[in-house]
Amino acid sequence: MNLLTFRTEQDLNRAGAGMIASLLQIKPKAVLGLATGSTPIGIYEELVHLYRSGSLSFAKASSYNLDEYVGLSGSHPASYRCFMNTHLFDQVDIDPANTHVPNGLAVNLEQECAYYDAMIEDAGIDLQVLGLGHNGHIGFNEPGDVLVAGTHVTDLQQQTIEANARFFDSEDDVPKQAITMGVAGIMKTRQVMLVVRGESKAAIAERALTGPITTECPASLLQLHPNLVVLMDEGAGAWAK
Repeated sequence: MNLLTFRTEQDLNRAGAGMIASLLQIKPKAVLGLATGSTPIGIYEELVHLYRSGSLSFAKASSYNLDEYVGLSGSHPASYRCFMNTHLFDQVDIDPANTHVPNGLAVNLEQECAYYDAMIEDAGIDLQVLGLGHNGHIGFNEPGDVLVAGTHVTDLQQQTIEANARFFDSEDDVPKQAITMGVAGIMKTRQVMLVVRGESKAAIAERALTGPITTECPASLLQLHPNLVVLMDEGAGAWAK
């Protein structure tokens, strides 16, 4: 585990983008595992800047997103497909056919999960970007007595619904289920970049990275990953000094 704490948000964003850019420069056909939410936006902005400056290309790369809300189409403004198109895909030269997000409108959700798992297994993700939920979730793998290994449909906990309400007109509009890559899929990726921001995440970051490994804190399983890099701002990483 490599813990890095940054003095400014810009420094953190540049470091995260630099990791992705370095991978693409070494391996243009790299497979990226991507995340949504407010945590990675600054990193994606830096990647767009690098692309526009002519120093980075996504032309041969492919991507697989962690999750998508059940019941939202890719054109819905709060969907994760729309998020990725807005913040990254539509602003760089990645082939849209090489960008993958679970289908939240699939008629057979179980079949969609199996299909997504098969694609991930075949592709092999080189670098997985992760955020960290206040309850220790990664992707939408929520705390519980057991965790599902593969991609699956999960019921969102109230704390997660409340945290995501800011992206919707009201809390009532937040979907109650999502399709998410399972912990086993995340653990199979060649490298994990966990990004944690803000003082409100400090306690859960410390618990996840130094506490007992338990399904009650899904992110704690990342302690077992052989190539984990954690990027934190000063608020989130105060405990690590």
